Amino acid sequence: MNIATQAVQIGLEWDNRTGAVTVPIYQTATFRHPGLGQSTGYDYSRSGNPTRQTLEDGIARLDGAARGFAYASGMAAIANLLLLFKSGDHLIVTEDLYGGTCRLFDKIFTQYGLSFSYLDTSNIAEVSAAILPSTKAIFIETLTNPLLKFADLRAISALCKSNNLLLIADNTFLTPYLLRPLDMGADIALYSATKYLAGHNDTVAGLVTVKDPALAELVYFHQNSVGAVLGPQDSWLTIRGIKTLAIRMDRQQENAGRIAEWLAGHPRITKVYYPGLKNHTDHNLMARDSRGFCAMIAFEVDRHELVEQILMKTKLISFAESLGGVESLITFPQVQTHADIPPELRARLGINNLLLRLSVGIEDCDDLIEDLHQAID
Repeated sequence: MNIATQAVQIGLEWDNRTGAVTVPIYQTATFRHPGLGQSTGYDYSRSGNPTRQTLEDGIARLDGAARGFAYASGMAAIANLLLLFKSGDHLIVTEDLYGGTCRLFDKIFTQYGLSFSYLDTSNIAEVSAAILPSTKAIFIETLTNPLLKFADLRAISALCKSNNLLLIADNTFLTPYLLRPLDMGADIALYSATKYLAGHNDTVAGLVTVKDPALAELVYFHQNSVGAVLGPQDSWLTIRGIKTLAIRMDRQQENAGRIAEWLAGHPRITKVYYPGLKNHTDHNLMARDSRGFCAMIAFEVDRHELVEQILMKTKLISFAESLGGVESLITFPQVQTHADIPPELRARLGINNLLLRLSVGIEDCDDLIEDLHQAID
């Protein structure tokens, strides 16, 4: 069954008694037992809730996973996964990833004895050389934030398997609609479901999918023990969002492709990062492995003064953090989303005072281009 159809069908099979086509919001903390030593399958909402379970089962199907897990945020999901490791363990990490993930790794989990090496994970030889006896996993973003480098999942997966390492793939920018990391060798996929999956800038959520049933059971142990679970209301909102994932992503990608080409031809734009452009370093690799090029664009302007001008003058495009919703958003990574990355690393990567990140929404594309035109000129 096509993934677009699977997304629409999430929750449809839930209620055979009434025929409800939408799963209810089970706004309850606890569940009554039918008898001593008996359970309906639900006892306490931290351990399991029917609305959350519908979302978890749905994302597992979309990703081809043994199980799915829903958390209070994407960061909560990553933090829960790091509990798979112990003091002294080492992880290799994509170097240009979301600043909040770097903050979690470097400011919090290093206190508990984990260590992290930040590398260009598109360079397989460099990654291979960095593997230590203590290395337990490679953590990548399938499409990096904000510079939009695409990971060769097949090559990284082969390296992980030959070294008995877990491969964890943050697939937030692409979603299962465009790429299924588990099909390409990843052990775990994760999502800030706040973004494209929920898709409406109205909820914060994190999702994880796990390929191996035994590993999934361990992830569930940590999810239940720590309890940073997604509530039923936000689970329902995320289900609702996923149902329109395919049509939103199609429209957003179409808009992004046109806008990227327009930006590439503008005299005041000196660089455009968008893998749908044929001159992008990873264009051919992404065309091979992904069903599309996503709807995120990063671009550099010719003078720093133009950054604030664009942020303040756009009318349809909101100056706001986050991404992936139906509304277009623009942000300044150096001082917002990536402020927690060390300045020397930001400078080396190109996250500078000229770089803007644009999350393209579903508005009419001509209106978005006109908004950028009036803001730049």
